[in-house]
Amino acid sequence: MADSSRTIRALIVDDESDIRELVEITLARMNIETLAVADLQTAHEALQDTTYNLCLTDMRLPDGDGIDLVRAMGDLQPHCPIAVITAYGSAETAVEALKAGAFDFVSKPIDISVLRRLVEQAVKVTDKSATNSNHSLASQASAPIDRLIGRTPAMQELRATIGKLARSQAPVYITGDSGTGKELAARCIHATGPRADADFVAVNCGAIPAELMESEFFGYRKGSFTGADRDREGLVQQADGGTLFLDEVAELPLAMQVKLLRVIQERAVRQVGDTQEKPVDFRIISATHQDLAAAVQANRFREDLFYRLNVIEVRMPALRERAGDIPELTEQILDRLVLRLHLDATPKLSAAALDTLRAYHFPGNIRELENILERAVTLSDNNIIEPDLLRLESPLAATEPTPTPTPTPAPVDNEPPAGDLESQLEELERTRIMTALQNNQYNKTNTAKALGITFRALRYRMDKLGLK
Repeated sequence: MADSSRTIRALIVDDESDIRELVEITLARMNIETLAVADLQTAHEALQDTTYNLCLTDMRLPDGDGIDLVRAMGDLQPHCPIAVITAYGSAETAVEALKAGAFDFVSKPIDISVLRRLVEQAVKVTDKSATNSNHSLASQASAPIDRLIGRTPAMQELRATIGKLARSQAPVYITGDSGTGKELAARCIHATGPRADADFVAVNCGAIPAELMESEFFGYRKGSFTGADRDREGLVQQADGGTLFLDEVAELPLAMQVKLLRVIQERAVRQVGDTQEKPVDFRIISATHQDLAAAVQANRFREDLFYRLNVIEVRMPALRERAGDIPELTEQILDRLVLRLHLDATPKLSAAALDTLRAYHFPGNIRELENILERAVTLSDNNIIEPDLLRLESPLAATEPTPTPTPTPAPVDNEPPAGDLESQLEELERTRIMTALQNNQYNKTNTAKALGITFRALRYRMDKLGLK
């Protein structure tokens, strides 16, 4: 595995001689030099003398706790990923280590294939750290982090956090209002980490019917149910080696939460209709605009699953908290619209229009800004967008949602527009949905209720109409 042209060193800390020997033999076959020690004091001395590419430590040591070494690694050798060896079934211990900054964990009895994958990922982390020390994170063209636009303190802190997450395999829980870019942040975390060469599998948990969830997530064997005419991999297997992103994770039914928790804890999956579990190795990132802690209190979400998902929390700032980024965001969105709409020239916002956007509350955040600009570009007769084309409420009105339960479409001319009936109906439907979204601060659950349709029906109609 390791490049024979360079030396890769690993420090092993465990007071059990058979564990030390097992890990040493495994790493030697991967062309990795090792130093094995039995206690914390010797480990600290070794870290003072030599630079390591990886450290593996047991949690229980004669002179202390392995988690103390995890916390100290940031000062001793910050670019060295440290993984912990935990007792079988010690989920709480593993989570505690990940929260303290551990790269990953492996349980006893040690599975050699799991250990090898962990070591391979850790070496990639070391390689990325070396690259990032020579090239700033923002200059890496291969990563989508340059799409996290903004120079405000909130965005600078967000990019710095994502850079740190590249040195960990810990589960990440992304919070934030609808439209703030949670999936984009998840893709950036994947792209800047050691799993960037593998798949990023995004799953919208609210869009999969409950009766299909198990087969969609875990796959199935041929003949396991009517219509299963072949073996099929699930979304979890597709993410093997890469990242599984669970968007709107709060929408998972309780029965599915139990099964997902087992997959995360055991790092193995069993297809529908199979009797054997197969190992899987993926990083999990989850996101929701809902208050997941409140869902736990209301018994709508399992506390043990929340505990496993919420190891590292990343909060996406609302657009109103970073109004200084609006000019740069607007420029980027307009550039994308030029390509998508095949425009001859890039539209520009007048100074007054830009001031109007800065003063707006943006309940729908960046997604709402994109929709506002697309509508303005469509309605514009030239390449200059004035405030009237933005069609925004006043900043004060925007902070107070309209109390009317049924939104009213915008007035239309007395003369019906030209065109076929189907196009006119689609335009009316688009207007009703966009108005309801704005009145409900782009909360799709509340929007569906206001329109008198189900959440999935709303998603279907939005997809059909090309609404984001």
